[in-house]
Parts: sequence; structure tokens; C-alpha cells
Amino acid sequence: MADPPRKTRSAPNAVVALDRIDRQILSVLVRDGRATYLDVARQVRLSANAVADRVRRMRSQGVIRGYRADLDLAVTGRALVALTDVRLRDGVEGRGFEAGLAGLPQIVWAAHTTGEYDYQLRVACTGTAELEQVVETLKRDHGVRELRSRIVLREIDLDPLP
Repeated sequence: MADPPRKTRSAPNAVVALDRIDRQILSVLVRDGRATYLDVARQVRLSANAVADRVRRMRSQGVIRGYRADLDLAVTGRALVALTDVRLRDGVEGRGFEAGLAGLPQIVWAAHTTGEYDYQLRVACTGTAELEQVVETLKRDHGVRELRSRIVLREIDLDPLP
């Protein structure tokens, strides 16, 4: 699937109607983003050209944003994964905090959230000593007032489409 990235034609966060076949195609691509149009076509019982047309349409609509490698962080040496809730100090600008996260390779995912904490981070470390260093760096250099971390024991793969 080597289509170049396309600009989204629909409005940001616009809901796009997906039929049963679109959902089947997306389910296949979620499991294997490198599947060819022919591979997908066989699984959803369409021609490769029909699948290609649907994938291009969903890309142009912004449903498919891109294709990424699904990394096994343990194999890369980062077997300890923690979910960390972060509360920023008063006066700390969220955009500045977010920009600073790019300098911390252990932080592999972040979300600005509602509720008691400002952000949730997914932190992948080599062990507890590295996690402790990340926590101290966040507090010292990135305006974090308080944080709460939980170690991930196991991840559960779920299909993002109902």
C-alpha cells in the first residue's frame, strides 16, 4: 500500500459513514498494515481494484491517517511500560510541555486529558531505574507538579471498530 499521504478533504473530526465492507477492510489493515490490496480483497471478497478505490477514499476522507510499525518494546530493550498521569504546575503552558516530550524517547504516547490530571503518558523503559529518571526529569525540567504511574502487566489487543 504505497499510496502517498493525502490531505484530508472532510472537516476535522467530521464523522464519515462507513459501510460493512469498509469496516472489514479497516479491520484487515489494522491487523496488517502491509497487506496488499489483493490480500485484503481475498479476505473481504471484493476485487483488488474495488479495495484500492475504497482505501483511497478512506485516506482522502481522513479515516486512514497512515501506516505504522507495531513495535514490540520488550524486544527493543524497553520491557517496562508504565501509564503515567501528569498534573502540571500552575502557569506551565501545555503546548510547551507537549513540545518537551519529543526530547524524552521513553515517552512513546501522550494524551491531553480531562479530569484530575492534565496528561496521560505511556512510558517505555529498560527498568525501574530508568523510569525513576524519567519521573525526575519530568518534575525537574518539564513543569510537572504531580504524577502517578502504574506498571502495565499485559496489553490486550482489541479491534478499534465495532
